[in-house]
Amino acid sequence: METATTDREIVVSRVIDAPRELVFEAFTEVRHLSRWWGPAGFSTTTRAFEFREGAVWDFVMHGPDGTDYPEWITWTEIVPPERIALLHGESPDDPDAFESVLTFAAEDAGTRIVMRTIFPTRKLRDQAVEKYHAIEGGEQTLANLAAYVTAGR
Repeated sequence: METATTDREIVVSRVIDAPRELVFEAFTEVRHLSRWWGPAGFSTTTRAFEFREGAVWDFVMHGPDGTDYPEWITWTEIVPPERIALLHGESPDDPDAFESVLTFAAEDAGTRIVMRTIFPTRKLRDQAVEKYHAIEGGEQTLANLAAYVTAGR
C-alpha cells in the first residue's frame, strides 16, 4: 500500500513532550480542539461534534485574512490512545474528500504523532500543497497541538 499511494500523500510528524493519553485526549473533546486546531492564525467555529466512529465534526475554519473554510470530518476508526482515522472534506458529499490516519506512539517521556493524509488523486494532493500550503499547515497544526498540551507543564 505504501508505494501505491506515495504520490497522493502528505506525512507530517512531531514529537510532543506530553504523555500519549493526553495528546490523544486533545482530539476527543471539542473544548480542546477549538483551542488548537488549524494552522497559525486560524480559528475554528464548531457547528456539530461527536467523537465516535461514524459521527462527525462539522466546523468552519476562519483564516487570518477573514476567509471562511467549511470543513467536515467523519471519524472512521478510533483506537484509544493509538490511532484515529477520518475522512475530511468540505461537506459530507465532497467528491474530493481525503483520508487521514493519525497515530500516537509513546516515545521516551513524550508522544510521536504522525499525520498521514491520502488524497484521491495526485492532482488534489499537489493542489493542497501548492494552493493551501498543506505541509506547512500540518506542521503548524501539530505545533499548536504541542503548545496546547504542554502549556502549564
